[in-house]
Amino acid sequence: MAVNTSKKLRNQIIYSIFVRNYSEAGTFAAVRADLDRIKALGTDIIWLMPIYPIGKVQRKGSVGSPYAIADYRKVDPALGTQEDFVQLVEQIHARGMKCILDIVYNHTSPDSWLVAHHPEYFYRKPDGSLGNRVGDWTDVIDLDYANRDLWEYQIETLQMWAKIVDGFRCDVAPLVPLSFWKEARERVAEVNPDCIWLSESVEPTFIRSLRGQGIAALSDSEIYQAFDMAYDYDIHHIFRDYVDGKAPLQKYVDAVNMQEVIYPDNYVKARFLENHDQDRAASFLKTDAALRNWTAFVYFQKGAALIYAGQENQNTHRPSLFEKDPICMDGKHDISPLLTRLAGIKKLPVMADSSYSLTAVPELGAVVGVHRGIHCAKQLVGVFSFEDKQGTVCVPLQDGIYQNLVNGEDVTVQNGQILLSACPVIAETGEAR
Repeated sequence: MAVNTSKKLRNQIIYSIFVRNYSEAGTFAAVRADLDRIKALGTDIIWLMPIYPIGKVQRKGSVGSPYAIADYRKVDPALGTQEDFVQLVEQIHARGMKCILDIVYNHTSPDSWLVAHHPEYFYRKPDGSLGNRVGDWTDVIDLDYANRDLWEYQIETLQMWAKIVDGFRCDVAPLVPLSFWKEARERVAEVNPDCIWLSESVEPTFIRSLRGQGIAALSDSEIYQAFDMAYDYDIHHIFRDYVDGKAPLQKYVDAVNMQEVIYPDNYVKARFLENHDQDRAASFLKTDAALRNWTAFVYFQKGAALIYAGQENQNTHRPSLFEKDPICMDGKHDISPLLTRLAGIKKLPVMADSSYSLTAVPELGAVVGVHRGIHCAKQLVGVFSFEDKQGTVCVPLQDGIYQNLVNGEDVTVQNGQILLSACPVIAETGEAR
């Protein structure tokens, strides 16, 4: 883990925005007009997916992927001007939120500014032509970090943006050398000492596949040496296997508990149900109760909570990365009040510095979680019912009546047990009456 990573990042709510598909207009100005609503969700950090000009050569779809970047140092004119972008960031800051930019340093579009001006910065296939090491990414070509001049250009670019924004979400960071990320963090700190670093770490199967081809791919343990936060991809596949009926609940709970002992004490996971690369949660969690419980569980987990724009409206459609495909915000399935309450729970100090553990109740499809405060006497207990079964579960709470922080209603603990319900339960010790 980066030695100066703050555990308070575990209290943060990150809201991810694909500017082109965030609205019909698809502009910085349209995002700026919606900042008050975004803030009301409890958002602390707005993550903007890539905002740069998109390459035209080998483009996928009619408008192309924002991850096929043509120029790291400019903004896509379809989204607005550089001044429009700066104004958006200023308004984000005015509301007490931070802004992080998506950085895509493994590859560029085949017609990027760097290709034209520094072809020596790029990976070459055995025949000497430009290409990439991941075959299905046909709209990009890989950079070659064996060239130290590339390091300087990339770090100078980071420093340029770090004077405007508050941090970076780094796309497929494990495919870029760890030594680069360490140096980049140190150099960026010269212009922005509070810069936030979020790594899109990758799935174990992807790491194994790349290493099997002789391609370097960083594990989460390596990534944490340079980054503050990493994705939950190390165990996400087990979550999906459980939801899809391919793995037992105990296997997923064991994986979460293992994170507590294999990572540094100040590790921070970016916990999510969905993102721009994954299915919408409402498309595979088939009941309202399951969606509500898993959503609450994401906020309860140790780590920052990541929300993908449209999730608050229970969207089932994942927007295309290659077409104009606006998200739905019609309010018909709005769960914003729930997210706002969960954000309030996320801000509790015990969430930042606790001993965290889960217990599976497989026969009921439920999980009991506990945050035990390390530097405070507080204890936060969560009960989550994922399969809508009836029964009672044991909880580490004294008998009495507690307030369920999720909905404000009373819940009763009797004989050390609590009745499962469609609504998740999160209660704090010292609150019984």
